Amino acid sequence: MQPASPDTRKFFYEHLGLNDQILERCLSEALSAGGDYADLYFEYVTASSLVVDESLVKSASHGVSAGCGLRVVSGDRTGYAYTDDLSPERLMRAARTAALIASGPSKQQVQGFREAPTADLYPVAGAGSDGETAAKLELIQRANHAARAYDARIAQVQASFADELRRILVAASDGSFATDTQPLARLNVSVIAKEGTNIARGSSGGGGRVLLDFFLTDKTPEYFAVEAARQAVLQLGAVPAPAGEMPVVLGPGWPGVLLHEAVGHGLEADFNRKKTSAFAGLVGQMVASAKVTVVDNGTMPNRRGSLNVDDEGSPTQETVLIENGVLKGYLSDKLSARLMGIADTGNGRRESYQHIPMPRMTNTYMLPGNDDPEDIIRSVRRGLYAVNFGGGQVDITNGKFVFSASEAYLIEDGKITAPVKNATLIGNGPESLKYVSMVGNDLQLDEGVGTCGKAGQSVPVGVGMPTVKLDKMTVGGTGN
Repeated sequence: MQPASPDTRKFFYEHLGLNDQILERCLSEALSAGGDYADLYFEYVTASSLVVDESLVKSASHGVSAGCGLRVVSGDRTGYAYTDDLSPERLMRAARTAALIASGPSKQQVQGFREAPTADLYPVAGAGSDGETAAKLELIQRANHAARAYDARIAQVQASFADELRRILVAASDGSFATDTQPLARLNVSVIAKEGTNIARGSSGGGGRVLLDFFLTDKTPEYFAVEAARQAVLQLGAVPAPAGEMPVVLGPGWPGVLLHEAVGHGLEADFNRKKTSAFAGLVGQMVASAKVTVVDNGTMPNRRGSLNVDDEGSPTQETVLIENGVLKGYLSDKLSARLMGIADTGNGRRESYQHIPMPRMTNTYMLPGNDDPEDIIRSVRRGLYAVNFGGGQVDITNGKFVFSASEAYLIEDGKITAPVKNATLIGNGPESLKYVSMVGNDLQLDEGVGTCGKAGQSVPVGVGMPTVKLDKMTVGGTGN
């Protein structure tokens, strides 16, 4: 593996005309009206995408974006300005704008930059090569052919490939300085199956902070195409989901998205600082079954949610959120850490230079337990086995959630039987975790497709969990 950030500082300084003096002048200007802290976030992104729909190339794009966001913090107030013109004059103008928004009595001095060593979590050599366009097109054409070949009832197929190479430089008035080069790639396949008037959909995809060779060796286009087609064909024979309160078994891997939404967001420090989270003030208390341990880990090699440094230049880490049912702490950025008097966990993230950072998850998952997944299924007389999820909604103020299961099955007398359709899971995140009675030894992470939304910003994330049994949960459906 190549160094995580080869010559990234040199790229910004030589390619974009920056230097230490310009950065220090901008930070001094940003603090000229007062303030506790200021930082600069430079970003340079090359991105491309290809879409094949009905065996035809429907769209292809390649673009470059660059800019800088300037932030000034005074107490709990934040001034933010950004520019896509990186000339010294425009940078200084943006710095003055941010300074006026968050002016204050404090007058801090800019400290000398200290660039700390960073991790090496993903490859970057050769990333974003324009010469790879033909190879990317071949990948999605292979996916298209494999999905169609799976079953004669596959009526429509769409396959896409998207990747980017993001270079960042973060410099702050406290002297912190960091750079990183971050690859990101994803292949996705969506299909529609038809049988008479019956229509069903399936989708699959994956990737991470990987390069093109990942899809040639680790997870091929055929792997994702067959999975999408399998889901769609399976749904053609699905029966209506039952309704009512019953035991629910969550499968390993992607069902961790329920944990991410129903629990993870409520553990982000800004919501708890403002006391709008159902978990506010509960550190040290039991908030889940003693079998539940949840972590957020930004240091996993090649994972979609991983980062060598977060978008404030802080190293990412593994943070235990819930341990044996006890709430241990929150995910924080620099602002929340300072205002709450807690450690910065390296979870300051932003969508782009146009957005302010805020506490966000990276890769969030439940640790495995000691139960055999087959024993978990055998323990259920009548219930639901949920393997894949589609969309969902959660209210972080009370933890209530509603999720649609895109692949689920009946459990009858300890056996998985008929696939069901239109199943929804309804519950309360903190309350649901208290009903976890069995945790499997089969932890899986998702394939690398997660994108998390918060306050209008989207960032890539990872989720995961082992097989988990909840003794009761409300299932919405139209069956008996």
